[in-house]
Amino acid sequence: MQSQRKTRRAALGAAAAGVLSLVVALAGCGTVDDTADTSAGGSDDSTIRIAYIQKQGDQQYFIDQAEGAKEAAAELGAEVTAINVGDDANEAISQLETVISQGYDAIAIVVPDQKIGPQVIELAAEAGIPLVATDDAIEDADGNPAPFVGFDGRAMGEEVGAEAARLYSETDWTPENTRFLSVSKQDLQTCEDRVDGAYDAFTEATGVDLERVIVGSDASNVDSQDQAAAAITGNQGVENWVVVGCNDESETGAVTALQNAGFSPDNIIGVGLGAYLTCKDWQAGVESGNKAALFISGVDVGRAAVEVLVDAVQNGTELPANTIADTTIVTPENWEDEGVVCT
Repeated sequence: MQSQRKTRRAALGAAAAGVLSLVVALAGCGTVDDTADTSAGGSDDSTIRIAYIQKQGDQQYFIDQAEGAKEAAAELGAEVTAINVGDDANEAISQLETVISQGYDAIAIVVPDQKIGPQVIELAAEAGIPLVATDDAIEDADGNPAPFVGFDGRAMGEEVGAEAARLYSETDWTPENTRFLSVSKQDLQTCEDRVDGAYDAFTEATGVDLERVIVGSDASNVDSQDQAAAAITGNQGVENWVVVGCNDESETGAVTALQNAGFSPDNIIGVGLGAYLTCKDWQAGVESGNKAALFISGVDVGRAAVEVLVDAVQNGTELPANTIADTTIVTPENWEDEGVVCT
């Protein structure tokens, strides 16, 4: 069954209005930064130009997000420039100032650090350019949130935890021989919301209070694997592991660390968040500790961000306070039917 994964919009305009005025940016020109990835086709004075500034733009989710944004832009007669700033908050501000000076009409941003939120919002507001935050919410200096496109972080985690609980209920594991391993980028509230939500939902669903092993990483696969390996070494005698993470990189890295340490896939319940990496073992047909994942579509978020921004620029429509994308649990049995693209 092909999943109908549509985007829901909750137009809570009052909060958004307090942050940004929806003024169409003055038409401008200028060269695109050499580090940027621009959608195909030239632009003229009538083309709406949108800058999409992304943290970790080389991760598959954000690659998909940029592609979704460009697809929507092409359909709407707009143009998207995707700019990867990695984990560098200073670079994010520098690129933001650059696209403002070049006269872009609208901006979507995934900040590397939520602490720069007030500066990001202020710069866009002063320039009169509509802005949405995607994936990681940001606030201005008074605590007012910027219009947001993405997922509800805690709700995502709760779905992951509920699936882990379902899988746990099918085993004979006990609290004495099992640990709950969560891997998160601890300075990013979105990540913390996800793993906390997963643990709380698991605990509520099972009625079991598993000891939690908390691991911090930079949310990359390699660092998550390295940090999890150290935590595993420090927890000798554990027989079974329930594994969750901030993203697919975090969870699959931890599962790999467990398998490298000699744990059988039968002793691991890993539930990913993204599905674009957890599906690799399923695609290959190999036994794995990656038992399920929450499928989130970067394409959907990128498309939705462009759609609301074009509407704001063209029609003066107030940006919705929250545009929340749908998610679904996938397994080795249904991931292809649900439309997961395995990287």
